[in-house]
Amino acid sequence: MPGSRTGRPPVQGAVRRPAAPRASRDNPLRRLHTRAQRAWDRPLTAYYLILGGSLLIIVLGLVMVYSASQITALQMSLPGSFFFRKQFLAACIGGALLFVASRMPVKLHRALAYPILAGAVFMMALVQVPGIGMSVNGNQNWIALGGSFQIQPSEFGKLALVLWGADLMARKQEKRLLTQWKHMLVPLVPVSFLLLGLIMLGGDMGTAIILTAILFGLLWLAGAPTRLFAGVLSIAGVLGVILIKTSPNRMARLACIGATEPKTGVADCWQAVHGIYALASGGLFGSGLGASVEKWGQLPEAHTDFIFAVTGEELGLAGTLSVLALFAALGYAGIRVAGCTEDPFVRYAAGGVTTWITAQAVINIGAVLGLLPIAGVPLPLFSYGGSALLPTMFAIGLLIAFARDEPAARAALAMRQPRFGRKRGAGGPQGPRRWNTMRRRASAARSSGER
Repeated sequence: MPGSRTGRPPVQGAVRRPAAPRASRDNPLRRLHTRAQRAWDRPLTAYYLILGGSLLIIVLGLVMVYSASQITALQMSLPGSFFFRKQFLAACIGGALLFVASRMPVKLHRALAYPILAGAVFMMALVQVPGIGMSVNGNQNWIALGGSFQIQPSEFGKLALVLWGADLMARKQEKRLLTQWKHMLVPLVPVSFLLLGLIMLGGDMGTAIILTAILFGLLWLAGAPTRLFAGVLSIAGVLGVILIKTSPNRMARLACIGATEPKTGVADCWQAVHGIYALASGGLFGSGLGASVEKWGQLPEAHTDFIFAVTGEELGLAGTLSVLALFAALGYAGIRVAGCTEDPFVRYAAGGVTTWITAQAVINIGAVLGLLPIAGVPLPLFSYGGSALLPTMFAIGLLIAFARDEPAARAALAMRQPRFGRKRGAGGPQGPRRWNTMRRRASAARSSGER
């Protein structure tokens, strides 16, 4: 073989292999899945899901409160927009609370845990004082503030248990005390039972179920062993059975699960059946906004506990699935915040808030669908009721603050700070403004001879 001038054999050209089929790039479904996966894994995904999902639920809830409450207000000789105006005022106040909570540092949230718990216990005790507390629908859980305004302190008890329980478990985890069962249960379980006892004195078992769910959520996040978890669950189950068996009203609600026709006697199931009628008559896209028939006196509590039924009648299956998707996105974002943080307080608080909102939504929607007994709890951020809306929006602000506090999310938000409106030459957290950086690059290029 002839050699080259250098004495080395000539280099032969590499054999080209046929290109592999680029199915992943040519497949539109695969491209869509890849883009969705990249968007899902971005550091600000949880932040946008919590902020956008909660705001959409609140806005849609205001629309449905206005639609579902008009007939009830007119029957009470009130203006048609009476309940909507009160809900809108509560949403404005809740928006301020949400903004403040989203901007507060984690240390301040922890500092507020004990004052909020003490205030909630004090107000829940005031409910039982004659002349101060008042009864609504058979439950002694309200305090009159004057005029048509009332407050339900037990709703603030949920927020108090989340903040205080998260701070307690975080301090015990920092001291490595959660490996002992007595430190895991005391004083979390006794204080929770104190709140539950104050609530059950007024007969509100629905709110008691939500607080129990928050308690079990905190224990699960703390890594409670199975036998300890099962023991506390068994005690709560026995107490629940006793409370249900000793109340004819609760037994009647339990008998209405899956009812399709009104019954005679104690368990008439009127509300449960007409909730099913409303959902069944909605069809795919509903009868139209404001065109509900069941809200004309047939469906009790159409703008509070059974607003999901009116939503299904007016907006159809598409509307109800949209509400479910928003709550699912909110729950996923809360779980993601709790799972991605290294701060134990953030993990417990985010998990507690997510358990609270998710469990309450499941109980409310399950009762409307006839799968669960009617517990008398509102749909979070959606149903009418300022007492329920205010602490829930503050809790959403907590989740937003936690989502913003993640290192990757903090860096991404810092890169998106507005570059306009600052003084000339002023630099932000990332340094000088963009056009100053570009000017220095241009000067360097000209100094090197580039034109």
